[in-house]
Amino acid sequence: MSSSDIFISETIGTAVLILLGGGVCAAVTFKRSKAFNAGWVAIAFGWGFAVLTGAYIAAKSGAHLNPAVTIGLAIQGGIEWNQVPVYFAGEMLGAMIGAVLVWVSYYGQFRAHLTDPEVLADHSGEEGMVDKAAAPKAGPVLGIFSTGPEIRNVVQNIATEIIATIVLVLAILTLGLSDNGKGVGPIGTLLVALVVVGIGLSLGGPTGYAINPVRDLGPRVVHALLPLPNKGGSDWSYAWIPVVGPLIGGAIAGGIYQVAFA
Repeated sequence: MSSSDIFISETIGTAVLILLGGGVCAAVTFKRSKAFNAGWVAIAFGWGFAVLTGAYIAAKSGAHLNPAVTIGLAIQGGIEWNQVPVYFAGEMLGAMIGAVLVWVSYYGQFRAHLTDPEVLADHSGEEGMVDKAAAPKAGPVLGIFSTGPEIRNVVQNIATEIIATIVLVLAILTLGLSDNGKGVGPIGTLLVALVVVGIGLSLGGPTGYAINPVRDLGPRVVHALLPLPNKGGSDWSYAWIPVVGPLIGGAIAGGIYQVAFA
């Protein structure tokens, strides 16, 4: 597989992952959406199906779609270390493209939501305008793009992301054992999607389960750049946790695999 094959496959697959994952967050968030207030179960299954679709599309490159998976596979020996930057680049670009596509798909809902006096009043000290002193960390649509903790505790937040990512990456690595080490295979891809649903339902409550650095960072950058009125801040003080936590978790999972299963 050439570097261009890897880059294109990972870019398209990750873009679809974020389009569908961010899309379910938008569908549940916007009052002018038919799925408004559908709840956490809808979000968990939506992200699971997003992983399933993106992974099938990016099967040619191994469908990492996630730098934590890439790191885990590099430590496990499934890919060469010189391929890691190519995977990272495709994953990051794809995540940003996917976030932009969510904005395009829900353009009317974004406009209605961000000019709704009731929505703005919930995020401001003065009706109709976001007060950055009152809501400096997260605006009224940031949750569509990226994650945030329910309780801000650095140790707990990063530990949650590490633990959840270990579960994900270890599941991916060990599922490959049933396909003679050639990857998870079509059925394994479905099982990985169900693992993502399980992680969301069981471990997603504290932080929103990024478990993927580019899933959080790429859309957060897009949130910061898009011309969204009254969007509020992008919560950059928290942004390092859903990047560093999953990378550590992926590395630990790769190490566990080497010790326990290699």
